[in-house]
Amino acid sequence: MPLREHLLELRKRLFLAAVGLALGAVAGWFLYEPVFELLQQPLLDTAAGRDGRVSVNFAGLASAFDMQIKVSLFLAVLISSPWWLYQLWAFITPGLTRREKRSAVGFLVAAVPLFLAGAALSAWTLPTAVKVLTDFTPEGASNFIDAQAYLSFVMRFVLAFGLAFVLPVIMVCINLVGLVRAETWAKGWRWAVLLAFVFAAVMTPTPDAITMIVMALPICGLYFAALGVCVLHDRRADKRLAAAERGTATGEGGLGGRGTGTGAGTADGTLAT
Repeated sequence: MPLREHLLELRKRLFLAAVGLALGAVAGWFLYEPVFELLQQPLLDTAAGRDGRVSVNFAGLASAFDMQIKVSLFLAVLISSPWWLYQLWAFITPGLTRREKRSAVGFLVAAVPLFLAGAALSAWTLPTAVKVLTDFTPEGASNFIDAQAYLSFVMRFVLAFGLAFVLPVIMVCINLVGLVRAETWAKGWRWAVLLAFVFAAVMTPTPDAITMIVMALPICGLYFAALGVCVLHDRRADKRLAAAERGTATGEGGLGGRGTGTGAGTADGTLAT
């Protein structure tokens, strides 16, 4: 495909993705109030135990309007994700082989549910994290949290858990393209388990160990599941490579055998002559 047609196709896909995001933003605008109430609920629960000394604060005149726009755009990315992912897929598909297409589809099918599972787990943990962090407020003092800072904290919290659950899929993809073998992942399993528990301890700052273990075990399980997939892939790849090497050696041997037979026949003919 010529470069001009590539650019025209890219412009078309970007335009369609932008239309989807715009429609998602409109939907997010109308969903703002219930979503904001859901985000604010952990603070309201904490405020109930501290005589209302914890609340969201809109510092500027246009802060509430700016907050609604940001939440609408955040929801637009989530709501329209199937549409703009399809546009990305439609743009790169013509340049992929059949095997690469299957790998890309497998990546999307696995990554999206895992990201949503991580986001759901973060939503379950968020109230506890908010309560523990606001408990550091001295007795008798008030904690008026800036609305936009709180939204940024929630978005980073959700994104961190979502990406943590997607990392095993990235492990498998790196292995499939031949950059890292399963043995490398297997040698670092102790570091992976340590990092999973450290991540759980940081993201769930609760005094009990039960919550940390409950958060870390799914991440460790996904790591070892990805390691198993990498091991199976490397075994199949090694078998294919060994079979190809045997086939090459057999072909070279057969060619040499035919050459020897021809020479012997010529010698016999010379003697007969």
